[in-house]
Amino acid sequence: MDIWSKGIEIVRETYKSTEKFPKRETYGLISQMRRAAVSIPLNVAEGFRRYHNKEYKQFLYVSLGSCAELETQITIVKELKYIPKDEEAILLEKLDHLCRMTTNLIKKL
Repeated sequence: MDIWSKGIEIVRETYKSTEKFPKRETYGLISQMRRAAVSIPLNVAEGFRRYHNKEYKQFLYVSLGSCAELETQITIVKELKYIPKDEEAILLEKLDHLCRMTTNLIKKL
């Protein structure tokens, strides 16, 4: 699944970016961002395995919620200058693409 693969890519990018954050954020933004990123492909996978479109759509909506959460967290870390602008732009672009793909899939189900 393309959406699942893109979600895994976002997880990798998020982990890579958060490795450089200050250690004091280990139980704060680092943990929250990683959980939100991981939640995206987890919900896609779980919904897909339910074999019912109605349930699948619900899990895709949860995945979209995690996308919004991660997007906000990226904005916060940009404001705190924990992430370079180029990394922030790449992450937000990938996240936006994934959100559009997910929204289109929801419409088709």
